[in-house]
Amino acid sequence: MEPRLVSIAGPLKGTTIPLVDPETIIGRDPSNQVALNDPLVSRRHCCVQNKGAEINMSDLDSLNGTFVNGQPARSKKLEHGDRIKVGSSHFLFLTEDADVDSGVPLADSFEGQLITSVTVKLDRRDSVFLQPDHFKETLPPNMRLARDLAALLRISTAINGIKQPEDLERRVLEMLFEVMPIERAAILLSGETTEEFSSGMYRNRSTELKEPFRISRTIAGQVLNDGVAVMANDLLNGQQFSPTESLVASQVRSLMCVPLMVFGSKLGVIYADTSLADARLDEHHLHLLTAIASVTAVALEHARYVEWLEGENRRLLEEINIEHDMVGDSPRMHEVYQFVSRVAEKNSTVLIRGESGTGKELVARAIHRNSKRSNKPFVAINCAALTESLLESELFGHERGAFTGAIAQKKGKIEVADGGTLFLDEIGELVLPLQAKLLRVLQEREFERVGGTRPIKVDIRLIAASNRNLADAVKQNLFRHDLFFRLNVVSVLLPPLRDRREDIALLATYFVQKYSREANRAVAGISREALPLLMRYDWPGNVRELQNALERAVVLGSSDLIRPEDLPEALVETNVPAHAGPVRYHDAVNSVKRDIILKAIEQAGGNFTEAAKLLDLHPNYLHRLVRNMDLRRVLKTEK
Repeated sequence: MEPRLVSIAGPLKGTTIPLVDPETIIGRDPSNQVALNDPLVSRRHCCVQNKGAEINMSDLDSLNGTFVNGQPARSKKLEHGDRIKVGSSHFLFLTEDADVDSGVPLADSFEGQLITSVTVKLDRRDSVFLQPDHFKETLPPNMRLARDLAALLRISTAINGIKQPEDLERRVLEMLFEVMPIERAAILLSGETTEEFSSGMYRNRSTELKEPFRISRTIAGQVLNDGVAVMANDLLNGQQFSPTESLVASQVRSLMCVPLMVFGSKLGVIYADTSLADARLDEHHLHLLTAIASVTAVALEHARYVEWLEGENRRLLEEINIEHDMVGDSPRMHEVYQFVSRVAEKNSTVLIRGESGTGKELVARAIHRNSKRSNKPFVAINCAALTESLLESELFGHERGAFTGAIAQKKGKIEVADGGTLFLDEIGELVLPLQAKLLRVLQEREFERVGGTRPIKVDIRLIAASNRNLADAVKQNLFRHDLFFRLNVVSVLLPPLRDRREDIALLATYFVQKYSREANRAVAGISREALPLLMRYDWPGNVRELQNALERAVVLGSSDLIRPEDLPEALVETNVPAHAGPVRYHDAVNSVKRDIILKAIEQAGGNFTEAAKLLDLHPNYLHRLVRNMDLRRVLKTEK
């Protein structure tokens, strides 16, 4: 019989997966042999290896781990009947013909009529611990109640900070043995329907059990469906109950089963039993276990929800490739993030277009960081920063003696980037001879060093950027059309900052926080007077200009807020030529400011320090105002 996996819970429930290939990858990536649409599953989660004589399972450094028979496993040889948990999916490993039970294993579960001999049923709403008023009226305080309340409080406190559902279940089972005269306990969680259990954790007093003990599927199923807790004693001696052969074999004398319910949702049950004749369970135990189940259900639902949120957050972050240093939440920037997400995993050449200062290198680094080449070099070079001869040597390297001063062999940027990504910024400034050599690299993936004769093979991904319109440069014969076509495989246009003004406040806050940390200076934020100046300015230098302006403001500012006087003069004094109204307003403001400054300097007898005191300004700021408003010429004329 061929080895196979049978999905018994999760998105692929009911699917049989033959393990005929040497490797079967399970994960969220659609390219995997087994693709699971589950946010709790990593892109490449685990691998099942068929080595002929044995089948092994290996976890591929997944975020949430892979579990075999309820235990986390990095690598394990699989045996017939093993159960594998990947996210919310459960698989049964089979090597023999067998009837597949889609529910959680309940060992040789004993079935038949619900126990009626000595049975107590309890609606969870009637638990004395969950009804304080009823508790006060019906049960006077005594040592046992005080002990049970203390136990409930201790369990609630212990599980309150546990984030992983499996850890929470394990801790609850451990603590049950501290307050209950039971031998075995289990937490069974329901699957997609309330008629089955998809997972289970089992324990006896000494250790966690890898294999399930005998559990009545009838009782567990009815407790889950009805939401009513059940307790039974003297199971083997009941007058109205004829025990089955499996029940006699298990020697179970007392059991309890209570539902795990929260907000009307049925999560599963807590099941506990004992075969000891002197370990009799009573209603106090049932009330306490019902209260523990209620606390556990809330904590478990919270842990599962947090786990789902973390998985969904990771999935969304992976989709938009949050592994980047860009800041922005505008629709235009989300388009850029989505572009990075789509092209990162590919190996295509990318052309990034946009004005200077829009963050083209940040986009290039984000593409590299989220690609399969992320552990290889990212090599950047600005084509506009070097002369033709220097640039050729920087790109291709040179042999010893290739030219005057070449005293040793040198590897070029292309060779250094082998296996990784080469980023050519301002590629529109590349001269035509170097364009031809670069074209060969793109076509043949080989080059020769300056002064060399031996071709060197390289494996690189090229990302190019330009603030020029390369299509126009082709028409003007300044850029090779064949190179342009090779570069323009996939391209993106980065928006200038003036076209995404909704990101200005976010960027400004980011830069203020960054530079206040670097300058070791506490800056709380940007004042209400300064923010409109940032929002109205057109930022011809884009994000780079905004970054420089805020760094300057943090360094030169003297208060805990960035104020207008901390910003460059261009922002404070430049009129906004958008509409007639704002222009007249700024003209009037500037005119009044000029008059006030000139009058203060006149009163101070030309002493700028005294004039600054009169105006309640820093002398340096007064000098900047005088220089920016060209008042020195006026002062000289008046003299």
